[in-house]
Amino acid sequence: MEKYKLGEMEQRFADIIWDKAPAKIRELIEICAIEFQWKRTTTYTMLKRLCEREIFQNENGTVIVLIEKEDFLAEKGEAFLEESFEGSLPRFLTAFTQRKKLSIKEIEEIQQLIDGYKR
Repeated sequence: MEKYKLGEMEQRFADIIWDKAPAKIRELIEICAIEFQWKRTTTYTMLKRLCEREIFQNENGTVIVLIEKEDFLAEKGEAFLEESFEGSLPRFLTAFTQRKKLSIKEIEEIQQLIDGYKR
């Protein structure tokens, strides 16, 4: 799951890249200087970390996406489920709903998902 564990700033930076990609590193440096008050070297360091996790790739100064945001979040959720609940969605839902009651709308949305998979 290490690949999917991003710190707060890594996640915020990744969100910027997903939003702008493909993006020139120069553009990302400018955005991060404004958004986070980062120096150029900090942006490069954070980008290197995300590239090492094979989420993005630096191709001659242009950052491209290797894993789309939706796929990353889905895989992150699957890794969490596997690590924390032995891959059991029912166990997760049981633990979740013991602390937080679901709204009628949430229950209906979950039921629609279940009904969709039954077909």
